[in-house]
This record gives sequence, C-alpha cells and structure tokens, in this order.
Amino acid sequence: MTLTQDAATAANPFDRNHFDYSPWSFWGEATEAEQEAQLELQRRFVGSGVADVELGEQCFISPLAAVQVERLVLGTRSYIAGHAYVTGSLVTGEHCTINTSAVVRGDVTLGHAVRIGAHTSLLAFNHTMTDPDVPVFRQPMSQRGITIGDDVWIGSHVVVLDGVTIGDRAVVAAGSVVTKDVPAGAIVAGNPAQVKKWRVPALAPEPQVPTAGVGADATLTDELRAFMRTARADAESVLARSWEPSIADGRYLAAPAGAPTVRAHCDAIEIAAYLTGDVPSQLSKDEHVRRLLSLQHPGSGMIASFDERGQLQEPVLGVRDGQANYHVLCVGYALDLLGERFAHPITAVENLGADGVLAELDALPWDGRAWSGGHGVDMYGTALLWNRRHGTPGHAATAAALFGWLSTNVDPTTGMWGKPAPDSGDLEIVNGFYRASRGSYAQFGVPLPYRERVIDTVLRHAQDARFFAPDRQNACNVLDVAHPLWLAGRDLDYRRAEIQALATRLLRNAIAHWRPGEGFSFAVPSGTGRDPVAETPALQGTEMWLAIVWLLADLLGMSTVLGYRPGGIHRPEPADRLLG
Repeated sequence: MTLTQDAATAANPFDRNHFDYSPWSFWGEATEAEQEAQLELQRRFVGSGVADVELGEQCFISPLAAVQVERLVLGTRSYIAGHAYVTGSLVTGEHCTINTSAVVRGDVTLGHAVRIGAHTSLLAFNHTMTDPDVPVFRQPMSQRGITIGDDVWIGSHVVVLDGVTIGDRAVVAAGSVVTKDVPAGAIVAGNPAQVKKWRVPALAPEPQVPTAGVGADATLTDELRAFMRTARADAESVLARSWEPSIADGRYLAAPAGAPTVRAHCDAIEIAAYLTGDVPSQLSKDEHVRRLLSLQHPGSGMIASFDERGQLQEPVLGVRDGQANYHVLCVGYALDLLGERFAHPITAVENLGADGVLAELDALPWDGRAWSGGHGVDMYGTALLWNRRHGTPGHAATAAALFGWLSTNVDPTTGMWGKPAPDSGDLEIVNGFYRASRGSYAQFGVPLPYRERVIDTVLRHAQDARFFAPDRQNACNVLDVAHPLWLAGRDLDYRRAEIQALATRLLRNAIAHWRPGEGFSFAVPSGTGRDPVAETPALQGTEMWLAIVWLLADLLGMSTVLGYRPGGIHRPEPADRLLG
C-alpha cells in the first residue's frame, strides 16, 4: 500500500511513490487527504499494541518501510523512508532522518538532527561464536546498543557495528565501517573508520603530555596558577550572584533567578572556604551556623527541602527522601567547616538498628540504578559519622551492618556494587561507586577492596564518549571518575601512566570552562543548547568542579599550586577512623 499522489505528481508515471523516497517534503507538499491517510496509519500503529510507539508531530513513516519494532520513539519531524528496515528498539530526537533502504536493528538511540544516508546499516547486535561445534546461527546473541549524538551526518553505505557511540556534530563519510567510538566533532572515513579531520576543531584532542615528568609539567602548572588567580578574584561575584535577600530572610539560590535550596547554602560555604578562606560575606559566621542548625528536625535528625518561598517543607522522618538524605551530607559538612556539628543525632538511621540498615541497603535499586544505591550508602555512612560524634548507642551496629553489607556484595570483577544499566554502559556503577565509597571506605579510612579492578572499570568508563567527550562532560560524571581514581590509585603504580594522561586531559578541560565573574556550570557548554539550566554557572557546579580540579591536580602531584584543599564533602582525608 502506498499513498495516492496528487495530480501533479501522478503525471510522472515513474514517481508514483514520491513521498516514500522524499519524505522530507511530505508535510509541505502532500494533499490534506494524503496527510490524513498518513496520520490514520500512525494512529493504527500506535493503538495496535504490537509495539511501544510514541510519534512526535509531523513524523512520517513510509508504508513501504518494514518496521518490526518492540519500541519506536520518533521525535518531531523525524521520518523513516521507503524500504528502510527497522527492528528492535529505536529512539530518536527531533528532525532525524532514516533514508531509503537503511537498516536499523537492535537497540539504537539517536539524538537531535541525525541524518542516516541510504543503504546504511546500524547493527546494534551480534552473534556470539564461542563454541566452534555449534553453528553460529544457533549461538546466543549479544547486544550493547548504538548511541548517536546530536547533529550527526552519516553518509550512504556506512556500516556501524554494535557497541559504538558517535559523538555530537560528527560526520561519517560514505562507505565507512565504524567499529570504534567516534569523537564529538570528528570527521571519520575508511574501513575501519578513522578520524581524518575535525568538523569542530575546538573539540580536537590536545597533544598528550609525555608520561615522564607529567606531574611537573610547567605549562599546566602555569595554567593552574592563572586559573586560581581568576577564581579567587571572582569569588565574591560568584557567591553574590546566587544570593537573594528578598526571599525569607535571605537565601542562596540553586542558580541565579532559580529556587532557594538547602544545598546552595552549603555550596556557598564550601566555595568560600576554597577561594577566600572565610565564610560567605552575605552573613556572619554565627548567622551561617544558626541558620544551618535551625534546619534539622530534632526528632529524626533529617532536614527537609525549602519551598519556593525559602521555607522548610513538611518534616522528613524516614530515610527514603533523596533530598533530605543529601542534606545529611551537605549540611553536616558545612557545619563541620564552620567548626560546629549537628545539634541532634540522625535518629532516623540510629533507630533502624543493624537489621533495619541491612533491609534498607537490600532494597536500594542496585540493578540498573546503582547511583541511587550509592546515594543511599553515602547517607548511611555519613549519618554514622555524625552519630559516632554524638556517641549514640547504636552507631557500632550501623557500622557493622554497613561495612558487612558492602564487603559481601562487592563485585570482584569490577570492584563495585550493582549492575550496569543497559543504555548507559558503566555510568551507573561508577557513579554509584563514588557515592558509596565516599561515604564508607574514604570517609572512615578503611582499606578499599579490589583496587585494581576499580581502576580498570573507571578507566574503561572514561573512554565512553557519551559522557567524556569534551562537550559532554558534567561535574557529576567527572567527579565520579576523579575521586575513585584518587582513592584507589594515588599510591599504586598500576596503570599510573593512563591515570595521569586522563587526569591531565580532564584537568585542562575543567579549568577552561570557568566563566569570569560567574564560576562553573554543572555541565560544560555544549554549543548545542542541550541543557541550558545545567550549562548556567551556579553554586553547585562551582563547588563540584573546584573539588574535581583539586583531585585531578593531586593525581598529578600539582595540588599545592592551587592553595586550597577540599574540606567538606569532598575532603581527601578520612573524617574519622573505624580501625586503628
């Protein structure tokens, strides 16, 4: 079945299926009847129940295509042309094109404005062949998926193999066979495809610093000194632009013109400690302390979030509120920087007892959402820290339960906890490892198990262009690589040259993104407007990147150049010791 062409198109007997092969013109040139016929086909497909289907505005799927999917998500004005063959799961952003006779199979994700040329194959699966006595077609399939970023052009007759990530604004020349990740902004060609030149020259990698003497690289040392001069000169401006005196009795905002948050106040205290050696000048030290102490609920020890008026919301009494759990860390350590401590123990954790802590740890989403699991561990470990300082009777049971669970649930092949998510590689387990290890092994000076496996996993993850291409980095993902490498590798020779090369690259990337008078944004500027909120300089990004800069510099033996040492959540030395 094909769409009936209007009279002008039908006059050419060799163009009876015009829109099936030129679908980009459909919504501008097709008749109302033809457009309604396409919409009716789409409605039937969405309502059929044969697949999970979401179609944006003005999409087009040719009736001549073979669409045999389990899941299909097409963004606005995306199309699938005639004789395309699509199976498995395909998710696209807006303005994506799959041209005639293209093959898209397996688990494939496209960003915005991706163009896939005719006769190109994206093959996001593979046959295993481990048993030579079993025919290949009878052996199990493997599938890692293909991910393509924003504004990518893939020419005709290209083959992209399973497990490949193609970065933003890349170009793949016609006839290429892509077997490895393509960096953002690169132009690749050949079999196997290799970088030939750069569509976005600013994204080209800098020459690697030679391994020998990397810690004493004079040029990088000068860059760090210049960065610190700028950051210190800008410190007051960075803090002032996120202070709003008209909300409540004055509140720090998550971002200029954003909402007041508890975390923002704590970030301001940490930033001032790094850059000025004092408290934020908007309040006196005593007033900072008074406000932070007033946040804690005396019964549970937990801290609720602010509403848009800067007032505390309903009290948090348990341990399953993600924001309140982070407040155990950020408020507790902000008070610690000010020479104070919580007025009350974290009774919500104390009252669980060992069995309750174990039950809560087991209930965390370790399978595919290990970051959330690590977030929970971080809170339990930090509540243990504050409860030890209060001398609560149950803190020893909490410690035994926490470290017992961690030691018996760590994966010896990765050195981490939980399982990766299918669509994000090692991101979840690496980010979850940072949070879990920070609140436990690092915070209490306990030797880390499987250190070399941790390094292997983190270095593998750091090659994932989806998260570590220069324009894809954010503070969470880079911190969650920098701290584990620092914790596991700072006094080992294991893969040291690779760690230092990575630290050098990430450190140069980081300090290049300071915005004069504004600080760091959480996500580095992408040039695509991908996430304007995350790319706006604010207190959270500034605090996190300052900690990252120190950790990376310390891995290179350069941290003394900075003139500060993280003293809050991201402090390098243990806050207490359970052993010795």
